[in-house]
Amino acid sequence: MKVKKRLGVWMDYSTAHFMEIKEDNIVTSDVTSEFTSHEKKHSLGKNENLMHHKQHDLIVSYFKEIENRIAGFDKVVLFGPGDAKNELYNHLGKIGHFDHTEIAVKTSDKLTENQRKAFVRDYFELAH
Repeated sequence: MKVKKRLGVWMDYSTAHFMEIKEDNIVTSDVTSEFTSHEKKHSLGKNENLMHHKQHDLIVSYFKEIENRIAGFDKVVLFGPGDAKNELYNHLGKIGHFDHTEIAVKTSDKLTENQRKAFVRDYFELAH
């Protein structure tokens, strides 16, 4: 039987923390959005409309980077506070490349690295 590739992604609109389960280990990596609070203030100071377009473009770029990282996984759990995980989930559903990937969405608070790892480990142990 083929071993399923499993990935947990804790995310908000600024950072995505990836936790890949490999045998008994969890391998981590991160992606940071380019739409920082500094960028928001800078764009807003020029023009609110410009800020919203820039925000949209940077979020699309951020989601594309996350999309590229989760390609090839069989099971993915997206979790974190706020709406970013739901927005990404909806985005992935529209593009159709993830029809054979089992993707779940869960709500969590801000978590430490150890708490994120425990969340992913517990989720996939319970999901067997």
